[in-house]
Amino acid sequence: MRKFHFLPAFLLIGMVSCNNAGDKAAANTDTTASKDSAMKMAKDSSQAAAIPALPAVPAGAKVYFKNLKNGQTVKSPFKVEMAVDGMKVDTAGPVVAGSGHFHILVDVGDSIASGQMIVKDSTHLHYGKAQTSTELTLSPGKHTLALEFADGLHRSYGGQMASTVSVTVKK
Repeated sequence: MRKFHFLPAFLLIGMVSCNNAGDKAAANTDTTASKDSAMKMAKDSSQAAAIPALPAVPAGAKVYFKNLKNGQTVKSPFKVEMAVDGMKVDTAGPVVAGSGHFHILVDVGDSIASGQMIVKDSTHLHYGKAQTSTELTLSPGKHTLALEFADGLHRSYGGQMASTVSVTVKK
């Protein structure tokens, strides 16, 4: 019978021991998390310093739609030809002064602010393989297309390297 008197005491000591170990593990996790966060922040700030500045846009440089005129009526799908004067069309990737690649913004405004990343989704179309033409399929109705030029990291050159046209897609 004496064995049963020691059992509750043994269980109580075991629970207290496990509970303290859990607190130490939690404390170690918090410390590790704090160290990991600090290291990540330091790494992020060092990487931010390594990102090159947005190259300057040469005087007189411009982008435009070669085959679309403002107010034009088109039948979907339709071909879009993109052009740039004063800069070179290059692939996405490294930042090279005097170069970039095209993006078409569908019904989302005239341009992205200079230095802002252009997101990639169904209304922000990327042509990072140095494409100068594409075929678009749009629903019938009026649409605004903005041609946007960006550097190798998809950072917009801003309004000075953007061109906008409105097209009406017929059925």
